[in-house]
Amino acid sequence: MATTSDSSVSFEETDTRHDEMHSTIEAWIDDLVAGVDDAQASEEFQEWLDVQSRFHDYSYRNTLLIKRQCPEASRVAGYRTWQEEFDRHVTEGESAIWIWAPIITTQCPECENSPSYHADSDCEYDETPPEKWSEGLIGFKPAPVFNVSQTEGEPLPDLDTEATGDSDDLVEQLTAAADELAVTVRIVPAEEWTHGEAKGICEQLSLVDIQPRVEVRDRENEADLARTLIHEYAHALLHFDVDDGTERAKREVEAEAVAYVVGRYCGLDTSRSAFYLAAWESDDPEVVHGRLGRISTTAEKLIDILEDEPSSITYSFV
Repeated sequence: MATTSDSSVSFEETDTRHDEMHSTIEAWIDDLVAGVDDAQASEEFQEWLDVQSRFHDYSYRNTLLIKRQCPEASRVAGYRTWQEEFDRHVTEGESAIWIWAPIITTQCPECENSPSYHADSDCEYDETPPEKWSEGLIGFKPAPVFNVSQTEGEPLPDLDTEATGDSDDLVEQLTAAADELAVTVRIVPAEEWTHGEAKGICEQLSLVDIQPRVEVRDRENEADLARTLIHEYAHALLHFDVDDGTERAKREVEAEAVAYVVGRYCGLDTSRSAFYLAAWESDDPEVVHGRLGRISTTAEKLIDILEDEPSSITYSFV
């Protein structure tokens, strides 16, 4: 049975683990939706974003599970991965952090089941034998991982988790990424800025050249300039084709959340970001699911583009 404390849960029982992992994610989102007008909800959301910034290549479901079980987790890997790749060993008595791992196997081209499930199904596909079927994702299963704090052994190699060493380089990297993102970007001198108090805008370039145009107001605070660029890029990637005035406040939360995750990952201090989750109060839980997924995947895309030389060392297998 999953146990709950002030800050964490655990999934100790094998027979119920699968269902409890699902219900924990659903309950967290239900609570977030129910409490969007409460400061606690915003704090919970920001804590999840902190975890997302550390595990940017994880799905939002897995970062939620990590947050619920081990909020302070920074680097996780499987038992054997710690042993074989890092010469570290899980400390005796440590409890696993359970996440969803993909199940990859050969699939029937017709019913998309594995050979064993295909044999027990009503599918009559027999054009090619199972040994010639292509591999694909057929589902997910609970998989145990451990945080570095639960291990001991050889020191980890130093990893540069920042896309840039300082904010000046980050601004340059962000503007250089515009072509890959199919976005036109311009940093406008403050004396030429015509958009009032706004720090940045994202709008359609023209009816002919249909792509987003991002403009940000230049300023001395390079870190804030970078954060604004990330925020507007998020709008360009997520909301360029959305034309619904009622969604404006909701879109702002999504864009600011992406800026928070990417900014944190790049070493910026984004702790002053404000998340007005009350904008989501009319959303059903499944809609919030979608919003969290978009935040996660968009942040991952921007981080991947900013990494000039992605590290060959990984701390996860999902």
